[in-house]
Amino acid sequence: NTLPFEIDAVSAILIEASSGKVLLEKNADEKLYPASITKIMTMLLVAEAIDCAKITLEDKVTASANACSKGGSQIWLEEGETMTVHELFKAVAVGSANDAATALGEYVSGSETSFVSAMNERAKQLGMTNTHFDNPTGLDDTTDTHLTTARDIAIMSRELLKHQFIEEYTTIWMDTLRNGETELVNTNKLVRFYSGTTGLKTGTTSKAGHCVSASARRDGLNLIAVVLGSKDGTRRFEAAKSMLTWGFSNHTLLQPQINPELITGVTVWYGEKNTIIPQVPEIAPILVLKGKEGEVTSEINITGDVEAPVEKGQTLGTIKFIFEGKAIAEYNLVSPCDVRRLTFFNSVMRILRFLATGAVES
Repeated sequence: NTLPFEIDAVSAILIEASSGKVLLEKNADEKLYPASITKIMTMLLVAEAIDCAKITLEDKVTASANACSKGGSQIWLEEGETMTVHELFKAVAVGSANDAATALGEYVSGSETSFVSAMNERAKQLGMTNTHFDNPTGLDDTTDTHLTTARDIAIMSRELLKHQFIEEYTTIWMDTLRNGETELVNTNKLVRFYSGTTGLKTGTTSKAGHCVSASARRDGLNLIAVVLGSKDGTRRFEAAKSMLTWGFSNHTLLQPQINPELITGVTVWYGEKNTIIPQVPEIAPILVLKGKEGEVTSEINITGDVEAPVEKGQTLGTIKFIFEGKAIAEYNLVSPCDVRRLTFFNSVMRILRFLATGAVES
């Protein structure tokens, strides 16, 4: 994309979260050190373990010697100290604590090594083709293979935000642990200073520079801006704010309306019903440029007739939404029910009823 303004970073990308559509990008596939942005994947695996009831937020986790040995940002866990998953998760999301991230990984997978394998497997499943993790923290002083890209970070950021409870952690500005003894202040300054911020994670090392994956919501529009390799924290946040503000200023979500009169019946040959009305799926809002909402048109194609049997969910047509000559969204129209084929006996009975009443069943 030709950038509408300068982005002071090595690499960056802006996406719309519900569709994943890329709005801006700069060197988005360059492999770079992500620093603590790595913890988005750590939080994702913990969130998935919570949502599938493998663990709960109330579970108590005992800190291992390995978890307590991590440097950088930390909450100074002591070996044998216990904290709940909730407390450790808060320490990761708000304070970027490396000891807490490692403790959670060990709790979910049994060991840090197993958890890192799960991180890489999940990255592969999500299509993060340029990513390799060596640890759950992003510490990179002893590795030169812990690499990812702005595009891949946007993918995992989008996936993490699908877990609604995440925002309860990533929007905290200040909080405490250990009955007020340990103070947490969010490393993501946008939480306090940028309207609509929903998260998500910062990262800083000498190898990575200053990085952020910044998510925000305004008027129902969710955007994610990833910035890698800024020279300082101020430039990192300014780059993210510039992308987000540009995105919100130039785009809006349009909820397409379908005229039900245009959804005509489909004739069913040899069926127990003669006609069926295709079912319109739930239509998601469409991202459009502001001022261009009236230029989105719909194109409805419905099958003229089908032969029984018809299965519930069988495709009977399509709805396409067109903008500037291109299909920007497409949905299938489907049968709302099964329609069985008429047996010979039922065919005879239908003919007799018709002869008696002159009426055809629909």
